[in-house]
Amino acid sequence: MRMLCGLLLLGLAAEQAGLPNAVSAGDARNTAAAGKVVPPTSFGKQIQPLLARYCIKCHGGAKPKSDFALDIYKDDAAALKDLNVWDKVAQRLRAGEMPPQRRPQPTKEEVQQITRWVDAALGTADCLSKKDPGRVTIRRLNRAEYNNTIRDLVGIDFHPAEDFPADDVGYGFDNMGDVLSLSPLLFEKYLAAAETIVDRALADAAARRRILIGRPADFKSDGSGTAEEKCARKILESFARRAYRRPLHPGELDRLVSFVQLARSNADSLDNGIRLALGAILTSPHFLFRVEQDRRPSDPTAIHPISDFELATRLSYFLWSTMPDEELFRQAQQHELRKNLDGQVRRMLHDSKVRALTDNFADQWLQLRNLKNMSPDPGHYPAFDPALRAAMQQETELFFEAVLREDRSILDFIDADFTYLNERLARHYGIAGVTGDAFRRVQLPPGARGGLVTQASVLTITSNPTRTSPVKRGKWILENILGTPPPPPPPDVPELKEEKVLTGSLRQRMEQHRANPLCASCHERMDPLGFGLENFDGIGGWREREGKFPIDASGTLLGGQTFNGPAELKSILKGRQEAFSRCLTEKMLTYALGRGMEPYDKCTVDRIVAALAKNDHKFSTLIVEVVKSEPFQMRRGKKGDK
Repeated sequence: MRMLCGLLLLGLAAEQAGLPNAVSAGDARNTAAAGKVVPPTSFGKQIQPLLARYCIKCHGGAKPKSDFALDIYKDDAAALKDLNVWDKVAQRLRAGEMPPQRRPQPTKEEVQQITRWVDAALGTADCLSKKDPGRVTIRRLNRAEYNNTIRDLVGIDFHPAEDFPADDVGYGFDNMGDVLSLSPLLFEKYLAAAETIVDRALADAAARRRILIGRPADFKSDGSGTAEEKCARKILESFARRAYRRPLHPGELDRLVSFVQLARSNADSLDNGIRLALGAILTSPHFLFRVEQDRRPSDPTAIHPISDFELATRLSYFLWSTMPDEELFRQAQQHELRKNLDGQVRRMLHDSKVRALTDNFADQWLQLRNLKNMSPDPGHYPAFDPALRAAMQQETELFFEAVLREDRSILDFIDADFTYLNERLARHYGIAGVTGDAFRRVQLPPGARGGLVTQASVLTITSNPTRTSPVKRGKWILENILGTPPPPPPPDVPELKEEKVLTGSLRQRMEQHRANPLCASCHERMDPLGFGLENFDGIGGWREREGKFPIDASGTLLGGQTFNGPAELKSILKGRQEAFSRCLTEKMLTYALGRGMEPYDKCTVDRIVAALAKNDHKFSTLIVEVVKSEPFQMRRGKKGDK
């Protein structure tokens, strides 16, 4: 019965409020391309011959390397249909990864000719006149957002979403609108949670005063129906405005008060009528979902700014993973939020609730949530225990918070001269002078340690139970530092065999493995990066030998750069600051918007990367520019809506 009533309530509220249909950001993938001006350089006459000279031998024919075929594009019309392909080509060329060093190399001018064509095709040369902010699918609150919102709505922090089903992940994050579905089981959990929340809140003195807007005496009835309704309207209007994160629409308050009237007509108390209405609010789609209205939802050209309250909601869930506070509500009500965005962002970055950016962005960007599932083999790593696992995670989270709190350069994520250690982790690192369980800031000497890629948390999640994994470590760097993830491995390629077949050190065995041409194209990108971290064992401890073999931490990247050891590897990575800025910008935008990046987002990414370079790569610049961007502040209708 509870489920039936709840579903009827959900459907009624959605119908009466006129919620927009859920749509996928991917539905708009080709919208921008449809209106593109053909680039001034001819693909067929000037670009295709360069591809034939330098690329088609590998990326053509019946079996193109990495299933990445370029010989299928013969003219401008064919090329302009697949803009994602050319974005990848430009990334590889700019990074010097392609063509491989053993192949003939294009001149600098030829590389620029290709990348200029790609930039024009993607709209970079026409960013001011061709705008597409995209469209975000209606999003329900994920578990973290639900817990935080309940905490700030009623003033009790008790994590009611702990037993909700796990949130699905898309594009590396669990706040993506496209994947946050609502199952019957989850709605049943919402109904049960609403009852528990209301009961606990009204039993708690502070929460009761918060919900009853400071006047518990209003709950007392003098028998006058008029007085009771006035009391109920005051309480429910205040609570629903905050829960829905906007002023109420006409008729919404009347529908909520009808729950109180229903209770009274059945000789129930005003108290129980209020409880019933509060439960209805907490199971409404306007609470459970972040709703954004389109004026013309069927028109993909109908670009418009989101409302002030929608902007306040986007901002608060981006930085705090919770509802707007009263200051954001006030600014939205007075239409002052947009002109005060810089100040509001900086205020929010100094609030304790910004810890959510560490918990929900950093932990997913860096894949730290995998650490709890890692099980290093005790025979190989007897030092690993729960205390060390916890210390690993805390080091990385404190380090991320320091970059945020001190508004440091994002390049510190690649290499830095400090970290945070307690005695347990310092002993693991071989660093003297740190005692006790408390974490403290520790200055690092120049050398191997420093930055995310040398922290034990990252090194552990990119290892196997019994050994390191240069492949996983290289892949992690490509995905999270350079923004050039490798394609999936071809089918039917065997995994690396251990000592039974291949012999020698791990590096030697891997070199034998990638002699297979099917493996070489991807491993040439991943393995050298991972080899640079081989001085760190499977749980991040320093070592000079792998069993009887001395560690060889040298490598040669596809662009021809060579290095030996983690310090030189980090120096090369830090030199690719544009690639890292772009990678982090795309991940931050993805997290902030709740959708994946599309070709039409390139202009926005370019502008943010340029702003970072101009402002010493300050962390606050990244956040402010994301918030001030068109995709964050605007939306459009959906192509194909009926």
